[in-house]
Amino acid sequence: MRYVAQIAGFASVVLPVFVLAQAPTTAPIGAPSADSQSSFFDRPMKLAMEPDADSVYAPPTPPSEEEGTNQGAVNLDLTVRYMTDYVYRGIDYGERIPGTTFGGGHEDAPNLQFNGKVSFDLGKLPHPYVGVFVNVYDSDPISRFQLVQPFFGFEWNLRPLTIEAGHQNYIYPERDEQSTAEVYGKITLDDSWLLRTEQPILSPYVYGAYDYDLYNGWYLEAGVSHDFALQDTGIVVTAIADVAYVRGYQLFLLEGNDDNGFQHYDLGLIGRYSLNTLFNIPKRYGDFSLEGYIYYTDSIDHKLRADTQIWGGMGIRFQY
Repeated sequence: MRYVAQIAGFASVVLPVFVLAQAPTTAPIGAPSADSQSSFFDRPMKLAMEPDADSVYAPPTPPSEEEGTNQGAVNLDLTVRYMTDYVYRGIDYGERIPGTTFGGGHEDAPNLQFNGKVSFDLGKLPHPYVGVFVNVYDSDPISRFQLVQPFFGFEWNLRPLTIEAGHQNYIYPERDEQSTAEVYGKITLDDSWLLRTEQPILSPYVYGAYDYDLYNGWYLEAGVSHDFALQDTGIVVTAIADVAYVRGYQLFLLEGNDDNGFQHYDLGLIGRYSLNTLFNIPKRYGDFSLEGYIYYTDSIDHKLRADTQIWGGMGIRFQY
């Protein structure tokens, strides 16, 4: 009887376990599934650097066009060009100018020109700059270095207006009696701010200069310009137009005694082709461009001196 009692006790323990083992495996509502109970080591591992589709952080973006370019406080703008004539404020300095020693060279003899400018970006403050323009006229009978024109000043962006003011000297080697100096100012309107456009439409400006050294006269100019960019070609064509008025400026007096009036106007096209695009030069080395120029200049008031001239040339510009 003792053995029968032991067998009965053992069966009372084993039988419920066997029944549970044969029961359906469907988990009750709210219970964790078999997959969720799988071992941690059975799950696929991911590297930390692998992007996660569920990440709250945006994926890295490619560098913008401006990244890698000169974003510092010092900027350089240098242009070297060959021109058929040196025409400045409506006057061709390669031809005879009565009352001066200019002229005497060959018609349309090439002029080699250098124009360099270094500017300093001071943020919201005015941006000072310094530079020099040089015209080398190989056919000049007196001095091949016809003009050395150092200048300095500042630009101040007060959108929609850009204000500029400065001083410049006109140094004519071997022609000291013609050398002079003046102060100048310029105001340019950013009309994109008024017209709600992405780029300026006409960028109208007014410019004034006062010669305080030799002529004691005023030169005033107003003009417009517009850029036509050909998408994905690296080509930009700028159309310009300006008109000038002089007051008390004896250099422009042609006949009579009245040296006041509208003196000349200019129409022109400047074409720029990005050499960075052509040669795949990274922007961090600066902007290189090939430029072409063509202008038409004509007089307005015939008692004031101005030449009727079609002139132009080509050059290379570097900006950094």
